[in-house]
Amino acid sequence: MATNTPTFFSTALIEWYHRHRRPLPWRETTEPYAIWLSEIILQQTRVRQGLPYYLKFIERFPRIHDLANAPEDEVLRLWQGLGYYSRARNLHYTAKQVVSEFGGIFPASYAGLLQLKGVGSYTAAAIASFAYREPVAVLDGNVYRVLARVFGRHENIAAPASKKVFEEIANAHIPTGNPDTFNQAIMEFGAIQCTPVAPDCLFCPLQQECFAFQHGLINVLPVKEKTKSSRQRFFHYFVLQHEGKIYLKKRPGNDIWQGLYDFFTLETDSLFPIPELIQEQVFDALGLPPFPVNSTGKVYKHILSHQKVSAQFYLISLPFRLREETEESIGLQLYSISEIEELPKPILIHSFLDEHFF
Repeated sequence: MATNTPTFFSTALIEWYHRHRRPLPWRETTEPYAIWLSEIILQQTRVRQGLPYYLKFIERFPRIHDLANAPEDEVLRLWQGLGYYSRARNLHYTAKQVVSEFGGIFPASYAGLLQLKGVGSYTAAAIASFAYREPVAVLDGNVYRVLARVFGRHENIAAPASKKVFEEIANAHIPTGNPDTFNQAIMEFGAIQCTPVAPDCLFCPLQQECFAFQHGLINVLPVKEKTKSSRQRFFHYFVLQHEGKIYLKKRPGNDIWQGLYDFFTLETDSLFPIPELIQEQVFDALGLPPFPVNSTGKVYKHILSHQKVSAQFYLISLPFRLREETEESIGLQLYSISEIEELPKPILIHSFLDEHFF
């Protein structure tokens, strides 16, 4: 449980926050929708990169009803470039759930917010604290880092069992009359003062209280397990063009970039020239005789959380459309350039199109 009495830790953080806080639009409101939207976006990126996405979403969907009623393709297109597109789909689903099950009003408690799809303990705590001033700890990477260093905790912050330890520490210092400011303060402190690399210890108000500083462990804490090794993947994209239009397909739900659009694809173990594979697997699958294939030469790369994608693009001009049954079986459809601009696409595909067609 949180205590009613502010501690030195909470008081110092809040005083620091009032002097150093960044002016951000979601901090100027207690509207749960705006807070929820900002938290989902900021799970993907840093504030500077996330702010333009937040502003775009708020402008296009000023109310949760607007987001709930939007086509999924439009939501994914606005999300384009943030990655983790499953979170964009969950964002859309949650908006629909809030509208259909709760009349467009977010549940007013941490426990109630956890009923929403895509809302985990971190997001629920953020909304409950910032919108409803419920004294519940918000734990993100910044908070873990501050707590581990100041209180000398060596638990692996990536281990699920460690969460309870850090929750108890944070909850013990939340002033019940000011939980929203405390949570904003500790998150901001970790973002711009107690940073992962080269924290500003010289001018830190917690310097004398900080276990890591006093024991020379700033570069040791927090403890975090090594990330999983990335899987390397190689995609060959075939850009099939006909009469000024291009064939694209919607990606299936059992792989990366679910619901986004890309080209007819062949995945192999490398990016070496593949003339035999083109003949056997591409043209055969498309029901086409051999056509001239021109590689763009450039290798496009994109890094995901646990995957690294390298892609090569091949341009093929078709004098006629594919057979209707081929289009349907593969899921290919012809789109004009203006139509393609409106489709949600992986940033890798967008980069290629931007260089060659937009």
